[in-house]
Amino acid sequence: MKTSNTIDAANLQHKKMTADVVIIGTGAGGGVSAEILADAGYRVLMIEEGPLKTARDFKMREKEAYPQLYQESAGRKTLDKAINILQGRSVGGSTTVNWTTSFRTPKQTLEHWRSQFGMQKHSKESLAPWFKKMELRLSIAPWQIPANQNNQSIAKGAKKLGWSFSSIARNVKGCANLGYCGLGCPINAKQSMLVTTIPAALQAGARLIYKARVERITYENGAVTGCELIAMDEFGQPMHNRVITVTAPLVVLSAGAIGSPAVLLRSKVPDPNRLIGKRTFLHPTLISAAVMPEAVNGYAGAPQSIYSDHFLWPETNQMGFKIEAAPLHPLLTSTVLTSFGQQHFSLMQKFPHIQGSIALLRDGFDAQSVGGEVVLDDYGFPKLKYELNDYFWKSARKALLAMAEMQFAAGATQVLPIHLHAKPYRSWQEAKRAIEQLPMEPLKALVFSAHVMGGCAMGVEARSSVVDEDGRYHHLSGLYIFDGSIFPTSIGANPQLSIYGMVARLASELVASSRIS
Repeated sequence: MKTSNTIDAANLQHKKMTADVVIIGTGAGGGVSAEILADAGYRVLMIEEGPLKTARDFKMREKEAYPQLYQESAGRKTLDKAINILQGRSVGGSTTVNWTTSFRTPKQTLEHWRSQFGMQKHSKESLAPWFKKMELRLSIAPWQIPANQNNQSIAKGAKKLGWSFSSIARNVKGCANLGYCGLGCPINAKQSMLVTTIPAALQAGARLIYKARVERITYENGAVTGCELIAMDEFGQPMHNRVITVTAPLVVLSAGAIGSPAVLLRSKVPDPNRLIGKRTFLHPTLISAAVMPEAVNGYAGAPQSIYSDHFLWPETNQMGFKIEAAPLHPLLTSTVLTSFGQQHFSLMQKFPHIQGSIALLRDGFDAQSVGGEVVLDDYGFPKLKYELNDYFWKSARKALLAMAEMQFAAGATQVLPIHLHAKPYRSWQEAKRAIEQLPMEPLKALVFSAHVMGGCAMGVEARSSVVDEDGRYHHLSGLYIFDGSIFPTSIGANPQLSIYGMVARLASELVASSRIS
């Protein structure tokens, strides 16, 4: 994909550029926006903080993939270190390294947005044609190959317990079922932005600058005028002697739910209600590992193909959760297992037999569920403050209990809830007694997330939202935000298809309304 239209910022000869549209970020939001705007004939300039890596660079090796393709070498954490956050950092963003899991936005979520935030334009019915459009564009369909044993364990346990479960749609074409989606697809089967919308936008005349951080969006007299970039080195550090100025009447911010608030905060854009970065939501995720009598080989096969929403929408006022499988690779697995010494060694010897389940908690749907806040450190890098309160911990315990029960029902000989005070338990009754007594506190129960949403919430009133229902920033003309940061809450499902569908609509309506001039 490296062409004359793709430029490493460190090698850029000209320090001043012009465009009709600047798109900041090349993940789900930026990639979709770029294709639609470039196809409409606008001079599009895409800007990506990370490097440009392609299939030839993806060697299915964790030690290479994490530093090359992930924010902070897959070591990004919340400010208090209590939550590990996995986010992509290369051309294609998280779509380059996600596990291809695709869900439409749940109708319960859209109804909550309507009733609580007044959002009338984003209903199940109005978004359906846009989801269908992107499902066709990105080959999103239910996975037809039988699930691997890691996922079959969820189906087996759920079926025995009478829980609901179903198959997962994936955005793949010609998939070889390798199982290394999180390290970058080496055969371009994953229909990420890297191999779909970005090449299409480049073919239509768009340009791409990579390894460039947007230091600030520039504006005058209430309207954007472009942005200023700083070239980044191979280690993701700014090269302050390489500052590039871009002039453009329209800026589409698609840097993700941590990156987009960070750009706005660095830019000091008007924010009279001090909402930027507030109400940033994760799907805080708990993990449970199980030792199965037969080989699971959780590193092989589609990473996620079975899920259970049995606990996602409880009747009582609780933080529901979605259960999925977690693909297992040795480096990441070894750092997640909370045992030590000989016990850790013994578990890793059983690595082929380990099954991994995760519970994604649905945050932001209750007054007690306030999410986090994106702030900047002294060097302008974003940090996420995220308090885990009693409301969360109550549901976190339920999630660990549910996964352990399911794993034993599926035939597990041992279950290890990922908690510093836990140990491998040999029966459901033993695990139940132990989990009910575990101290549910930060840094004791390990919490992860690969989904970040909110921070630039959409809404109908400027006093309570950052953008309107068209994605237009309330307080600056020419600034739009098209990514997962505009979600008013988390969504209760893996978010990539929600971003694809919503942004396809917003970008298409932006073109159709002739706002670009």
